[in-house]
Amino acid sequence: MLLGGDLGGTKTLLALAERRDGRLHIVRQQRYASQDYPTFAALLGEFLAGQPTVAGACFGIAGPTDGRRAKLTYLPWQLAATELESSFAINRVVLVNDFAAAAHGLDHVAATDILTLQAGQPIAGAPRVILGAGTGLGVAGLVWQADRYRVIPGEGGHFGFSPQSEQQGELWHWLRQQHGRVTSEHVISGPGLARIFAFLGGPPLFPAEIGAAALTGSHPLAGPAVRLWLECYGAFAGDLAMHWLAHGGVYLAGGIAGKLLPHIDHSPFIAAFLDKHEHANLIADMPLRLVTSEDLGLTGALAIAADLA
Repeated sequence: MLLGGDLGGTKTLLALAERRDGRLHIVRQQRYASQDYPTFAALLGEFLAGQPTVAGACFGIAGPTDGRRAKLTYLPWQLAATELESSFAINRVVLVNDFAAAAHGLDHVAATDILTLQAGQPIAGAPRVILGAGTGLGVAGLVWQADRYRVIPGEGGHFGFSPQSEQQGELWHWLRQQHGRVTSEHVISGPGLARIFAFLGGPPLFPAEIGAAALTGSHPLAGPAVRLWLECYGAFAGDLAMHWLAHGGVYLAGGIAGKLLPHIDHSPFIAAFLDKHEHANLIADMPLRLVTSEDLGLTGALAIAADLA
């Protein structure tokens, strides 16, 4: 039995799977509200109660990790692989960054869960980059090594925010007064969408409420807020694509984009992605794809766990 987990500040996904006929088959999967549990051990104990012995486990963590210890960025959870192995009789536990786990899941996601936003001119074996805006802003790169992609984890969401218009400059100044250093994650995330909405003069709303209002037109500031958010997101994605020369593909993951982009005008995102002046033609050749599956990180964690057993 293999165990995978995708641990975030808002939700935690766990799954048990077994290998049959050379493939992984999920036998139990559960979603939890992360903030309902004081520790990850408490949540995991509830999930594993009465379950068979686990041979290998991988947990994708929304925060930095050295593979054996980790702390979530937006929760007080602290994880130690040695303690989890001992407490739950797991043969081996590995902790990875959540977007490193998502990167491992790319080759296992169904084609129906991938939406092409820009076809580009894909090059086999060329670098890829994956990013996603949720509670935070996750980033990971993939480079071809030997016969498969090697995942390079990172904390690119904490790059400094780079305004690309006068309005974005005003947003930067507004955020600077509140937070000091302004990171990309302060803007390109669920909380970032709420900050943009407040910057434009909107009342306190959850990101999902702002997205829904933009889709229905029920609040006059929701549409402009989402547009500004998409412009910032697209510019950041384009910068990462240039950094990695991601001719293997730029992949967007994470809850907000997956819920909004298939149903809303995403031309502000594409325009900002392509706005690279002398390198506009270069980035136009890079495939841009949206992964709509919410289980991408969990799928990747299970794939890593399978390699442990």
